[in-house]
Amino acid sequence: MVLHLKDGPFELSAARCDPQEVRKGPMRHMYGRGSDRGDVRADCDELGQSNGLSSDPWKAESILPNDGSAAGGDITIIHGRRIRAGRATGAALACETPLSFLGGVDTSNGIILDPECPLIGESVRGRILCFPFGIGSTVGSYAIYQLKLNKVAPRAIINQSAEPIVATGAIMSEIPMVDNIDISLIATGDRVAVNAADGTVELRDVTERHVVTSILRNRGRILILKRSDKVGSYRGSWAGVSGFVEKDETYEEAARREIVEETGLGKVRFSRMTPSRSFRDDDSVWTIHPFLFDVSSRKVSIDWEHDAYAWIVPDELKEYSTVPGLHAVIKNLLEPTNL
Repeated sequence: MVLHLKDGPFELSAARCDPQEVRKGPMRHMYGRGSDRGDVRADCDELGQSNGLSSDPWKAESILPNDGSAAGGDITIIHGRRIRAGRATGAALACETPLSFLGGVDTSNGIILDPECPLIGESVRGRILCFPFGIGSTVGSYAIYQLKLNKVAPRAIINQSAEPIVATGAIMSEIPMVDNIDISLIATGDRVAVNAADGTVELRDVTERHVVTSILRNRGRILILKRSDKVGSYRGSWAGVSGFVEKDETYEEAARREIVEETGLGKVRFSRMTPSRSFRDDDSVWTIHPFLFDVSSRKVSIDWEHDAYAWIVPDELKEYSTVPGLHAVIKNLLEPTNL
């Protein structure tokens, strides 16, 4: 049997070892006995030349319903793509390095043995296992299946980019699995709920906070501001013009409001915005919406949130202690300008 991408999704029935159609859409299925073997071989070769499945994600449109777990705290919902349908809840076991199941996980007890994995010594049993992608021999698929037979398998698998070894193992073992998930947003111990049919991952007790960050540019220099001791977070760190998005505001409206409040500059010219970026910090996921504005003046009037400012050449940013993610935000905003 060969894992294959097709418009119609099928999943492996462990009892019959035949493909079973479950829903139409851009999913994946297992070839059955009646398939054209030439097609199978061609698709096998194509998969062998790639590190992962198709990068075009199927975006879920609904959130995970209540599964009966204890209430309390905030919830962050991450949307990914279904690999194997099913639901599961449990504590996350998260690793930012690839994982090999053949030799890297003891199939008798679920203990991670891979010396390259920071989770060595931890058990995958009953956990929501999160890692970027699988590596190693194709026999790893059967190692996952053996974990299932020995009742020490993870409750669900979350990948950054699924590849055929782990995907096949999850389908054979009927383990819910999703991919296209930023693994860095999940921490070991998080209470996680997976609805793989919808491609959603819930992080219980983790709050997503939407903020805008604007970079002001004037004649090749950009403005950065030093956060004062009066603010609630990242005191003493340098940042762009940042703030929370208020109710019923668009991101650009929030960005322009913050510029007036924090710099006194009312006349700014929109240049561009880049896709949002998210990062994890303790029990929050910060989602940043970056903007670049051009201004005609460097005369700034800062408010109580900052106690200093500087107009710098972008290459000088490395000399400053900044809030998380600022370097990447500025790099992406300025790269097309050749500054």
